[in-house]
Amino acid sequence: MKRFGSFLLKTIVRGALIVIPVYLAILLLLKAAASVIGIVHPIAKLLPPWFPAADVLSILLVLVVCFLIGALVHTGMGRAAKKAIERSVLEKIPGYALIRTLGHRATGQAGDSAWQPALIEIEEALVPGFIVETIDENLLTVFVPSAPTPFAGAVYIIARTRVHPLDVPFTQAIKSISRWGTGSRELVAAMKPPPPVP
Repeated sequence: MKRFGSFLLKTIVRGALIVIPVYLAILLLLKAAASVIGIVHPIAKLLPPWFPAADVLSILLVLVVCFLIGALVHTGMGRAAKKAIERSVLEKIPGYALIRTLGHRATGQAGDSAWQPALIEIEEALVPGFIVETIDENLLTVFVPSAPTPFAGAVYIIARTRVHPLDVPFTQAIKSISRWGTGSRELVAAMKPPPPVP
């Protein structure tokens, strides 16, 4: 009974880690849309009464603003402003740095070795995970996610010789973990030998 209770709790937490961020994103989008209804109301009056013009136009306005901000951060001034806001505000929010790094990895923007997919030797098994950082020439920090929720798991400080980087995209490793290991054959085939210890 205790084992079933533990399984039930873990399963609920894993599901919540997927559902809650999606729910919050939708909630924030709708809240932002509701706050700009007053701006689009004069235009909405010009459209037929059967069409929910105020709602549609307010959501479109929020999406356009998101697009413009996304385009702005590709400019030099926009990147500088983004970094300043991240340093002063966003990085103080728990979990922001993790979500940013994972987002960069998922979209192929990360240029460093952080969150590189790897197979890690834990006891007598190879476990899919990610290299988080290099501590020194002998030690690495790795994150081993739990399936099927790749954003919950355990952190290990482990010998570099027990970590085998993978020559696969970040998204492929995440997909395999979220599918309870389906596609592990490709991960094993992409395993690179560990670098020699100096």
